[in-house]
Amino acid sequence: MGFRTDAIHAGQEPDPTTGAVTVPIYQTSTYVQEGIGKHKGFEYARTQNPTRSALENNMAVLERGVAGYAFASGMAATTALTQLLLKQNDHAICSDNVYGGTFRLFDKIVKHYGVDFTYVNTSNLRDVENAMRPNTKMVFVETPTNPIMAITDIHAVAEIVHRSGDARLVVDNTFMSPYFQRPIELGADIVVHSTTKYLNGHSDSVGGVVVLKRKDDADRLQFIQNAAGAILSPFDSWLVLRGIKTLPIRMEAHSTNGRLVAKYLAEHKKVQKIYYPGLPTHPGHDLARRQMSGFGAMIAFDLGSMDAARQFLGRVRLCSLAESLGGVETLISHPATMTHASVPAEQRTKLGITDGLVRISVGIEDVDDLIADLDDAFG
Repeated sequence: MGFRTDAIHAGQEPDPTTGAVTVPIYQTSTYVQEGIGKHKGFEYARTQNPTRSALENNMAVLERGVAGYAFASGMAATTALTQLLLKQNDHAICSDNVYGGTFRLFDKIVKHYGVDFTYVNTSNLRDVENAMRPNTKMVFVETPTNPIMAITDIHAVAEIVHRSGDARLVVDNTFMSPYFQRPIELGADIVVHSTTKYLNGHSDSVGGVVVLKRKDDADRLQFIQNAAGAILSPFDSWLVLRGIKTLPIRMEAHSTNGRLVAKYLAEHKKVQKIYYPGLPTHPGHDLARRQMSGFGAMIAFDLGSMDAARQFLGRVRLCSLAESLGGVETLISHPATMTHASVPAEQRTKLGITDGLVRISVGIEDVDDLIADLDDAFG
């Protein structure tokens, strides 16, 4: 089936009791069993829930994996991955410009379990290859990265990772969604999303999902999901399913607006630097064209100083100053004090996350209104 058809139908059979077209919210904690060892596939809601299962099956189809598992947040999903792949004395490689929450998890929690992390520019294949060790078990890549929008060649990194034996390539595909990028088709072993963002698309749910290529990994992660219990609720599962039905239409609208806003910003005299892979001047533009079917709507731009960023962000009205991204409304943020505040200042500066950097998640409003708001904010 085509992607739009799968987004609406995959994993979502009509309700067997009523024939309801939309998967119901099965708001139950337990299920009646007909006798000892006799049940209809459902025993306890932490282990199985029909609404959550519909979302997990839908995402497995969209990301071209064998199975998917939904968690209470994107960070809960990433935590489960570390439990799946890493143990004491293992080594992991991570994109150096990774989301601040991911860095915080790895550096402040997982590292203290005896796991060694190396942070490299995964856009540089030689850096990835040089960082690999015999005990490397996970290579965690964001592409595009948050917020500098660096692009990593997923296929090439997958070849490097798989030469090492049993290491897994994990790709955070939150910025692109499976509509614009499907890492498993490019060689990745595992894909992770914050469903809070584009998959849900309406800024009214927090969640995460992991999709896996290998059945042995999927079986183990299912055990971890049940044992650790950081599951996505039935209502949140329903909200994400609802959002995914319009994902293709929304992503096209986001991307169209993103290109126009990026063009406006790139030409503005007060913007000192802009990061958007849809611009031909972006160093990853050609690679992005090859491995993505759209450029998305995440843009970062540098205004040169904290004062300039503070004044600009204090003047926006239609664009909402807020954490998160991927909603139908335009959200704008200051990475150094918001999403990446947990990254040491020296490292932020090295990565280009300056005090003057602003990140914008372009929504699907009328683009002329968005540009007018930005224009007013520049003063």
